[in-house]
Amino acid sequence: MKKKYTVPLKDKKDWIDFTNQIGNLSVKDVDLPKKNIQLDKVKKLDLHGYSLTDSNKVVKKFIIESFENGYKKLLVVTGKGLRSQSHNNPYVSEKLNVLKNSIPDFIQNDKDLKDKIKKVSKANVIDGGEGAIYIFLKSK
Repeated sequence: MKKKYTVPLKDKKDWIDFTNQIGNLSVKDVDLPKKNIQLDKVKKLDLHGYSLTDSNKVVKKFIIESFENGYKKLLVVTGKGLRSQSHNNPYVSEKLNVLKNSIPDFIQNDKDLKDKIKKVSKANVIDGGEGAIYIFLKSK
């Protein structure tokens, strides 16, 4: 037979005090300045169907616009590519998808983007895992 749990008096008092003040709580979004709301959002770009040249142009424009609009975190979905099993040389063929490997290289080597980017990392599984990257932007 399990022992019955009793709530300590201090916890009961704290709970009663808290519930008496519920009317004083405000909605979080109302308290935030409008400009800070977008800082918590993740702006997303999906590159499925783009060629390497087109994707580089689109990514550059996407990063610059996001930086100018105050975003801090971006998600770029590159896809795993048709050769996701081949890790030896990701640049073997122009006909197959190389975005997964070339987009991070392009971002880190572009002179216009270097001063805007804090970090580039692999995305969490829920956001695409191996087929996506996060780009963390600096403040303006």
